[in-house]
Amino acid sequence: MSSLKPVLLLSMPGGSEWIFIVIIALLLFGGKKIPELMRGLGRGIREFNDAKSNVRNEIEDGMREKDTLPKQPQNQQPS
Repeated sequence: MSSLKPVLLLSMPGGSEWIFIVIIALLLFGGKKIPELMRGLGRGIREFNDAKSNVRNEIEDGMREKDTLPKQPQNQQPS
């Protein structure tokens, strides 16, 4: 029986890698631009989550509405 080990090629960076990433970000964007970038990222994530919850609510409301509608016979002819 062969054991399948997960391949961790793209694992989370460790402590030294995070320091390197932060230094590169500071060099590229500067200290004043990073808070602005983080605010924009936060707004984007918030808008995405709001849109996701709105879609979920609309689907759930549609399912509830479908369940509460009275069943009409298929072969009934209009008068």
